Amino acid sequence: MPAPSPNLVPQSQKPTVSALALTLPVAMGYIPLGTVFGFLFVQAGGAWWLAVAASIFVYAGAAQYMMIPMLAAGMSVGSIALATAIVNMRHVFYGLSLLNKMPQNPFLKWYLIFGLTDETYSLVTTMPQDCEPKKMVWVALINQGWWVLGTLMGALIGVQASSQLVGLDFALVALFCVLAVEQWRSRKSSAPLWVALASYAMAYPLLPSHAMVVAIGLSVAAAVFLQRKTQHKKESPHDR
Repeated sequence: MPAPSPNLVPQSQKPTVSALALTLPVAMGYIPLGTVFGFLFVQAGGAWWLAVAASIFVYAGAAQYMMIPMLAAGMSVGSIALATAIVNMRHVFYGLSLLNKMPQNPFLKWYLIFGLTDETYSLVTTMPQDCEPKKMVWVALINQGWWVLGTLMGALIGVQASSQLVGLDFALVALFCVLAVEQWRSRKSSAPLWVALASYAMAYPLLPSHAMVVAIGLSVAAAVFLQRKTQHKKESPHDR
């Protein structure tokens, strides 16, 4: 009897990777980026413990960076909350795509919704289909732990130092490159990557200041078109 093909081995028989190991690439980005946030927050006049509290209770990445000049300018809490909601609106679509995988426990479900960042979403969507929902929660929790750790380090450094931290912003670009490679390797089709690259290449010459928004819109339109095209092929009879 011939040996089964490696591609046909059930997901349950494949070696599993711990939640901690899955989050290590994210740690390489979150710790330096969280450090920069904590440092800048303190340098802008905020208390070190408020920086840590923001990373625990707000945990919004780019929105936290946006919050620093807004706080320094004396903007109201309502204005900051509205801007944060707009920046993080994309997370609504992240959650919708994971509704069938959410844990049944209400506390774990709400925490996973809260902790679903870009990087966490990228990791949980590469996990096996039969993966336990609790493992997704652990991934989200550990990722937030890396961010809080970086924030604490940066805040404590900011209390003591007077110089500016520069040159660490490359960590976010490097992190997304790693996550993009992992997404590519976990999928059978590389179409999403090429669609994203083509969309941005088209958007940037047209509207450089809003290229990202336009590229996202083009990518969504292309995804809908490709999905309908695939369904049409499956429903139409084969030519004899």
